[in-house]
Amino acid sequence: MNLRTAIDSLPSLKLTVEAHGLLAKKSLGQNFLLDRNITDKIIALSLKKQSLDSYQGSHVFEVGPGPGGLTRAVISNNPDKMTVIELDERCINIMQDINSKTGNILEILNQDALKYDFSYQENNDKHIVSNLPYNISVPLLTKWLYDINCYKSLTLMFQKEVADRIQAPISTKDYGRLSVLAQLQCKITRLLDLNPECFTPAPKIWSSVLLFQPLEKTLNKDEINKIEKLTAQAFSMRRKMIRQSLKSIKNLEEICEKIGIKTTMRPEEITPEQFLALSKEI
Repeated sequence: MNLRTAIDSLPSLKLTVEAHGLLAKKSLGQNFLLDRNITDKIIALSLKKQSLDSYQGSHVFEVGPGPGGLTRAVISNNPDKMTVIELDERCINIMQDINSKTGNILEILNQDALKYDFSYQENNDKHIVSNLPYNISVPLLTKWLYDINCYKSLTLMFQKEVADRIQAPISTKDYGRLSVLAQLQCKITRLLDLNPECFTPAPKIWSSVLLFQPLEKTLNKDEINKIEKLTAQAFSMRRKMIRQSLKSIKNLEEICEKIGIKTTMRPEEITPEQFLALSKEI
């Protein structure tokens, strides 16, 4: 079966939303992307940055597919399998319509993505693609970063302000715990920014699509847990010097001197690699 032809035979996303009476729910953090040119562009840019021609040989997961814009774009690029995880029961029928046209390529799960274990092992490369529900975007990203070696890539849309925090360099107001954790685990590429008018309903803020690719050397769960606790302590008083915010750490002065950190530094001045070195000494 030609999957792209099957996808092209479906009604437009706008007609699909109208046919199913699908109004976005604020309580679920929903803002639908109904422009197929944009959803196709997101997937094309992600594949290109990964030097891939398609998703052939891969299992792609999507959280919160909604009316199925990104779902269609992924399927058009020939994954071996696609799993969609959708909490909103209204969207399940839309997914079933897509599945009936594409030879049962979809596994459709009506459940909470925060409770789903994505990290199980399988032979295919695993990719995650999602226009993330705003209200669970950071918890989901953190969950995936803990098991980052299970995935070939994450292609994720966030509120732009969250994307800015993820990519923030040191000594900026956006730099914080999320920046440290993400940058220690991944190479992060911004694929594009989207203005509010691209969405239905239009949110008040811009959105950004980021590509996460695991670094060659990543942290294990214990190391990540230590980093999370350390950065939580440090950034809880981000304007204070670390001799104040981290004063509960035994022998802080000696440890900092050993790894080349000054205790007069503020947390936003400390690189992810320095936080990692510090976590290994405590």
